[in-house]
Amino acid sequence: MTVRYLTTPAGMTGPTPYHHVAIGTGTRHVHVAGQIARLADGTPVAPDDLARQVVQALRNTGAGLGGAGATFNDVLRLTFYVTDWRPEKISELMAGVERVAAEIGLPSPMPPASLIGVDYLFEPDVLVEIEATAILD
Repeated sequence: MTVRYLTTPAGMTGPTPYHHVAIGTGTRHVHVAGQIARLADGTPVAPDDLARQVVQALRNTGAGLGGAGATFNDVLRLTFYVTDWRPEKISELMAGVERVAAEIGLPSPMPPASLIGVDYLFEPDVLVEIEATAILD
């Protein structure tokens, strides 16, 4: 296995819905560009629903990983960019993650993850963008 996770090393805050540390030992790096809630033909998904956008953006991230021969088990890091971020939005964001996790093979806890609040993304209806970094043998 090319990725080993450390959930909560001594001195780090816990519990969290993600691993704090990932150790990659492979040689091929996979970087999936920020994925948004769009279908393959570009059709927007759920313009006003963060949870549903998270579902589609994670599906698209999984498709990108799959195109490189990777899965979410190979992911070293996920980065979530969320517009107009407020702490109250965490339940909606996590509802989207939980809704799609089994379908796309997203482990629980998730790989190390960062959530970054931003003012604006690709287009006004885009509420979330997700990047992934993976490693393969």
